[in-house]
Amino acid sequence: MTSFIKCFIENPPKADWSKILARPNPGGADIAATVADILTEVKNRGDRAVIEYNTRFDGYSKDNFEVSAQEMKEAITLLPDNLKEAIIQASKNITLFHENQLVDQQPVETMPGVLCWRKSVPIEKVGLYIPGGTAPLFSSVLMLGIPANIAGCKEIILCSPPQKDGNIHPAILFAAHITGITRIFKVGGAQAIAAMAFGTDTVPAVYKITGPGNRYVTEAKQMITKYGIAIDMPAGPSEVLVFADEGANPSFVAADLLSQAEHGEDSQVVLICPHRAFFDLVEIEIEKQLKVLPRREIAIKALENSVAIAMNDSSLAMDLINDYAPEHLIMALRNPTDFVKDIRNAGSVFLGDFTPEAAGDYASGTNHTLPTNGFAKAFSGVSVDSFIKKITFQQVSPTGLELLGPVVATMAAAEQLEAHRQAILIRLENNGR
Repeated sequence: MTSFIKCFIENPPKADWSKILARPNPGGADIAATVADILTEVKNRGDRAVIEYNTRFDGYSKDNFEVSAQEMKEAITLLPDNLKEAIIQASKNITLFHENQLVDQQPVETMPGVLCWRKSVPIEKVGLYIPGGTAPLFSSVLMLGIPANIAGCKEIILCSPPQKDGNIHPAILFAAHITGITRIFKVGGAQAIAAMAFGTDTVPAVYKITGPGNRYVTEAKQMITKYGIAIDMPAGPSEVLVFADEGANPSFVAADLLSQAEHGEDSQVVLICPHRAFFDLVEIEIEKQLKVLPRREIAIKALENSVAIAMNDSSLAMDLINDYAPEHLIMALRNPTDFVKDIRNAGSVFLGDFTPEAAGDYASGTNHTLPTNGFAKAFSGVSVDSFIKKITFQQVSPTGLELLGPVVATMAAAEQLEAHRQAILIRLENNGR
């Protein structure tokens, strides 16, 4: 039998985990140098550089790369009704889930007369990056555009690479239409990130850039933070970890592994299973399902980056999962909720046999823009919070200053910041006058 998942290991010691689960990282230094050049060129030459990179990478050489109102109208007519209905239903679910994230803190009286509170303020200008190369990810438009609108961002722009015919996929444009995004640009890759970061005559500069992408996009996002532009997170090649027990359905597990493997050749899938016999059943299912996949070659290439691990200690398995910090974690267990308390590092979690990762990718309501490459140890996925900033307020009454002032003055004196201390004392001396 052909082995599609190239590496199978039984009960590896902790010392070997990081090596076994190393993410694929092709061309690191070369990618960084290429991206740095692109950023510099777009920063210095604006639209001219964008057009040159569009021509080189996507075969699109037109000077006008903003999507017109007419193109938006045509996209709506091109899309079949069943896909429109699916996108609309997904948008409703995503909206419902994200609307409940907008909660402002009520004022807290930390001492009598001392009020503190926090207010959510939308980021005024945000840029959304939507991959459109090997697969047009129109679902990402919903995942980014909906929380940005709920947050109240005043200016939302979208960049996505054109297809071979010079157009952005109509599903991306339709999703943008129902999300209320009107400024869309046919620009992909690192040049899109640069254009949104620095601004050009055509593309407005934004304060924050969100969205997934390939390694060039991820590298560009990380680099533009040096210029004071915020990003949601480093969101690179997709990954999934499936934790299965003996009762799991091998065909379900295989389908979930392949659903991530087909994203790209640099995707990674990981299986934790009870023993070799279960792994062999999954391999048989992978072989069956690969035969009908249009993106079969991409999936096979991604499986070369992947690993299966047999572990007979569920507690140790959870330690390994938290150490790996997967973007997607599928708990194909008989009692998955029993393990929820043990999950510390994961982008999004899918519980039970009938919760495929694909549900979250499209329409359950949660967001699919998630931290990859172990960043789930410190980053959250995109939410309404990604498009707002929190401003704190405080108001101290004369009575409050009588109580708080001596505390502050004592601390300021201990740090030898006399002006801080005097700012308190001068008010205490004039309190009530």
